[in-house]
Amino acid sequence: MINKDSRRLITKKGTPLPWIFEQYLVYQEQSLQASYNHIRQVRRILTDFHRYLSRENITLPNLSIEHVDNFMAGYNVSQSTRRIYRYFIKGFLKYLYHEKRLIRRDLAQVLVGPPIFAQSRLPRFLRPQQVRKLFESLPLSTPTEIRTYTMIHLAYSLGLRPVEISKLTLDDISFSKGEITIRERKNNKPVTMPIPKESVKALAIYIGKGRPKGLSRHIFLLHHYPYRPVSAHMVGLTISTAMKKAGLPSTAYWLRHTYAQNLLSIGRSIYEVKEMMGHHNIQSTKRYLHINTELMRKVIFDEEL
Repeated sequence: MINKDSRRLITKKGTPLPWIFEQYLVYQEQSLQASYNHIRQVRRILTDFHRYLSRENITLPNLSIEHVDNFMAGYNVSQSTRRIYRYFIKGFLKYLYHEKRLIRRDLAQVLVGPPIFAQSRLPRFLRPQQVRKLFESLPLSTPTEIRTYTMIHLAYSLGLRPVEISKLTLDDISFSKGEITIRERKNNKPVTMPIPKESVKALAIYIGKGRPKGLSRHIFLLHHYPYRPVSAHMVGLTISTAMKKAGLPSTAYWLRHTYAQNLLSIGRSIYEVKEMMGHHNIQSTKRYLHINTELMRKVIFDEEL
């Protein structure tokens, strides 16, 4: 409940807003100990937000993320300023959902903008046309080229890290079952997965026609005596070199990230993706949701927006 002193503070800080907006400002002041200048900035953004809702005849219980997107799109400001405005609106949305239960969804968690996509820490992936371009560019004339082709298949169709590819052995492949076992993973949890048909074919061709007949059980070997297993560094370098030759300025990990995006696109849950990617924690997997706003919102809300 707002007391008389709080009402006087509200009046001093600007034109009164509808009661729920004023309650939020008092919450900021009393519960979060926000400064006068901070509250003044929040009030200015909430005033704009209230005007937008009134103009569009939108009530808070019926508020959707599309409404919030449209409101934010109306600001012609720099990216840094827009980021601050977004932060203020997210705080209000969290309050409406968690404290007042006035909106049906926590819209704050899906209110993101283009600036976040440009950050280097977010995974980068290939679009379908780039994937086609890559595979169409791969020659298959020599054993080394067949080895590269097979490595790329495993990175793309199974999301394997270069180190996981380098440690694969003949004993990890079951052609009769169409399965592959990854024994050494970053999360220390071995996993057996089905191998897509194209990857099975690539493995069969390389093992049958391209792989040197060395003593090692590792699948991928150097093609000169004494035919030692390739290193993780060589796998990454081989894949990235092939991608650059195809005109794609990317690395081996882009294929792994593409695999994660494909899993989400076909409806796999974020927890399934976590296990299939071999992540230690769910936060690593959630990064993939932020690449595509529509996909992120669909996965989190489990609905079409």
